[in-house]
Amino acid sequence: MTSKWVRQVQAQRDYTVDWRFISLRLLNAHLDYDAHFPVGYEDGHTAGLRLLRVASAVREQHGREAVGRFYQAVSGKIFDLPPEQTEDGAGRGRPEFVRPVLEALGLPATLADALEDTGRDVEIQAETDEALSLTGKDVGTPILHFQPPTGVAFFGPVISRLPSDAEAAQLWDHVVGLASFPGFAELKRSLRELPQLRALGVSEEEAGTTEDWHGGSRRQAADRG
Repeated sequence: MTSKWVRQVQAQRDYTVDWRFISLRLLNAHLDYDAHFPVGYEDGHTAGLRLLRVASAVREQHGREAVGRFYQAVSGKIFDLPPEQTEDGAGRGRPEFVRPVLEALGLPATLADALEDTGRDVEIQAETDEALSLTGKDVGTPILHFQPPTGVAFFGPVISRLPSDAEAAQLWDHVVGLASFPGFAELKRSLRELPQLRALGVSEEEAGTTEDWHGGSRRQAADRG
């Protein structure tokens, strides 16, 4: 959702956006997924890493602008289709998922071979480490870096509703204002609405159910049996 908002602002302002890499699978490599996350998170994070390998190949062979188009197309296929048309977590990391995306963008379908290229994990880990060096380690995604390389970076904002174009610019100005204030560090709550994403069963006309999140994932209900 945050990436959609950033594109709204980019269309209104004279901004250049460089879409960089951060992998939650690499970030959480030291954790036991079964103990720390709901069922399915490991498959989703692993598929995300595999797709980042393809994004790395896209950037290497076709430039940074192509990465933005690839990211938007992949995100749309994951989040903007109804649940019955959406691949499960593991399915998103398969060649048959990513090849049609590449072809629709006019990119070679052979870039899907990078799904298995673990050698690209070094680059992805380096960019993940770079992002955390700007914010500290107790964060997740998204991370925005304003006016790089010297500007400040923050985790967030995490938003569940897509603003109108006017609201998007206003929200951006507020976020930049906070980020620009010396000494500002955090503004947070763990109660979140499910985002307005068709894959989650929430349309653009409704608000998602409010849930309590912890450590980047929905809290598990206590077993009272």
